[in-house]
Amino acid sequence: MNSNTAKKRESSRWLPWLGVVPFFLFALLFLILPSLRLFVGSFTDIHGNFTLDNLKTLVTQTSILNAYSLSIRISLVTAVGGGLLGLLMAYGVTQGGLPKPIRSLLITFSGVASNFAGVPLAFAFVATLGRTGFITALLKNVFGLNLYAAGFNLYSFAGLSLTYIYFQFPLMILIIAPALDGLKKEWNEAAQTLGASGWQYWLRVALPILMPSILGAMILLFGNAFGAYATAYALTGGTLPIISIQIGAQIRGDVLYNPNLGYAMAMGMVIIMAVTMAGYSWLQNRTERWLK
Repeated sequence: MNSNTAKKRESSRWLPWLGVVPFFLFALLFLILPSLRLFVGSFTDIHGNFTLDNLKTLVTQTSILNAYSLSIRISLVTAVGGGLLGLLMAYGVTQGGLPKPIRSLLITFSGVASNFAGVPLAFAFVATLGRTGFITALLKNVFGLNLYAAGFNLYSFAGLSLTYIYFQFPLMILIIAPALDGLKKEWNEAAQTLGASGWQYWLRVALPILMPSILGAMILLFGNAFGAYATAYALTGGTLPIISIQIGAQIRGDVLYNPNLGYAMAMGMVIIMAVTMAGYSWLQNRTERWLK
């Protein structure tokens, strides 16, 4: 009996690990091995010889630095814009007293819209806000407002940022709504007992508690936009040279063709994304101290 009991305990100890085997296998095949391939490729030339030329080009070539700068600026704009819009909408359905069906509808929409990207999203915006899009034609024919004559261009920095915000603010809603739900009513009641107004409660109690969660969510939005490729390429056709499109041009074999330089550029993206995720994790840990 003792030996059988020991065997059962041993098997029950290892059984839960079977459930996470697919995760580790997935991470190995689609995260670790590709990252190693990028790392090795960054230090080799097309003949497989060791070289530092790729890294030198990465930090000295103006077009590559401009591509990183453009991607970072778009990511920052859409992270802040989408983050603030998502925060206000999440506040409205969690703390603002809106009917519960509105919350269910918004959360359902956010779950769908946050994953609506790539070619379908680009086509939707072209059909809506393109030069002959529905909204563009409606504003011109009904209200006499010509968006493109006024300076708007869907295929520019502003247009791409607007397109990115479409899937950024729903993601912000999904992330920040649980944090808003975690605010305890006792904190508000205690603040009111001490004579604080609603604005004072939010500025001095709720907002400082939520700030790590808000910043962490915006960091996650930054990484989400920074790694986007299909939406930007389908919308602009590569005329807006963000870093992900530049990497594709180097690896795919167009006029720019240097796969190993593309690997080095991708490694730069991996490093930026790793820093982004580290910052998000650190801020989330700070938030959990208050919301437990």
